[in-house]
Amino acid sequence: MNDAPTQTYLKPSDAKSWALCARRVWLDNKGMPDIEIPEDAFEALIIELGLGHEQAVLTELKKEKNVHTATSPEDTQRLMAEGVDVIYQAQLLDKENRFVGYPDFLIRHDSGEYQPADAKLSLSEDKKEIQVQLGFYRRILNVNLPAIVFLGDGKTAEIGDEANPITNQFVTEMRELLASDTEPLVRYSHSKCRACPYYAHCKPAFEAKEEISLLYGVQGRAVDELEKQGIQTISDLAASTPESLPDVPYLKGYEKKQRAILQAQSYFSGEVHIITPVNLPDGQWVHFDIEDNPLTGTGEKHVYLWGFLVPDFSNADFEYVWTDTDQQDEQGWLEFLAQIEEYRARYTDLVLAHYSQHERSTIRSYAKRYGMEGNETVQYLFGNESPLFDMQKPVLESLVLPLQGYGLKDICKHKDLVNFQWEDDSSGSQWSVVQFNRFLAEDNPEEKAQLKAKILSYNRDDVIATRRLEEWLRAKFMT
Repeated sequence: MNDAPTQTYLKPSDAKSWALCARRVWLDNKGMPDIEIPEDAFEALIIELGLGHEQAVLTELKKEKNVHTATSPEDTQRLMAEGVDVIYQAQLLDKENRFVGYPDFLIRHDSGEYQPADAKLSLSEDKKEIQVQLGFYRRILNVNLPAIVFLGDGKTAEIGDEANPITNQFVTEMRELLASDTEPLVRYSHSKCRACPYYAHCKPAFEAKEEISLLYGVQGRAVDELEKQGIQTISDLAASTPESLPDVPYLKGYEKKQRAILQAQSYFSGEVHIITPVNLPDGQWVHFDIEDNPLTGTGEKHVYLWGFLVPDFSNADFEYVWTDTDQQDEQGWLEFLAQIEEYRARYTDLVLAHYSQHERSTIRSYAKRYGMEGNETVQYLFGNESPLFDMQKPVLESLVLPLQGYGLKDICKHKDLVNFQWEDDSSGSQWSVVQFNRFLAEDNPEEKAQLKAKILSYNRDDVIATRRLEEWLRAKFMT
């Protein structure tokens, strides 16, 4: 597709960044030459799969309609005037409003008007960026017909006038952003910011300012109100007391205020603060972690690896259930349940330890997927005597750590905390998804085996990490 005629034109491709962060979309458009954007293998995979989905939709359309590829805005107008069935890679230009857009398809309706259509990997048309993009195309075309979304699971959805308010908001805010030569003021959000390509650019300024939103558990909306009350920096918050701290939205009550203040103090001192005693269940622990692929053709996540670390908790004690493709999804699920029954028989006091709610919610969704909510093993996993134990819960309830995120890797990699290092420092959940999709695409048996080995090694390190976390909690806070 052609680039926009000028960066002052509004383009719906900015909708994703706009929905995430005003500064991000501003930086996208200003093209700051001194900012080096790191490569993102997961984002590259999304783009690759998205293009594949677009081609699949194109193939289906060609079976029923005559499809013409546009080469320019003028060519798009010519094809529309001719009344062709489908225009692929359409190029829309509104010079008066300074709009430019590139819908994947324009599909001629029986009325003679054209409906904009996009192929999206998403399973829902409700995402803000999708609403904006398709609403923007409708606005350029000035049509009342709904736009069409070809979703990632093969379903088709429509977007109509309900998207007008969010589209209008996008247009108004983008015009204001692009008219400014000053970076927008924004708050820090650990989950969003560390996944942003501009993380290295923005983070130092947040730190220099002692931006309070750097602290875990303190939302930007609370920071807005704290600043109005004269609490401008992390130092200000660290010097406060729960009694002196005013009630502000999302930071009310003694416990929340105390935790925020301790988090601020820990930011400088590196200390660990104990809120309540750490309690871990007795029993025989088996550490458990899953790897799943959200990028399937069915739209349902495929757990390709159910990993376990059993006593004596060495590298050799890593056990797993693996499936090569989502065609074996049910088989893998049944093997997982069989594995649980084996552990249940081996350990009468089984504790199946995991970190965060992801494993529990995934098991529940699989039971629903295969109509097995009444299965005995499933009922055991979710019953009153459930062996499932989320290790994040005692961490969040009992401790304040010198961290901006309380993920497993945040805690375990910290040299003054658990200090466990993964063999591949670049590995992570998105990394695992990328490796598995490469595994799916690989034809060479040796290369395929190497990719599988890398994923297994990563998952093994994950469950060893939860074991090291257990040991650290017991040694430091339960003696």
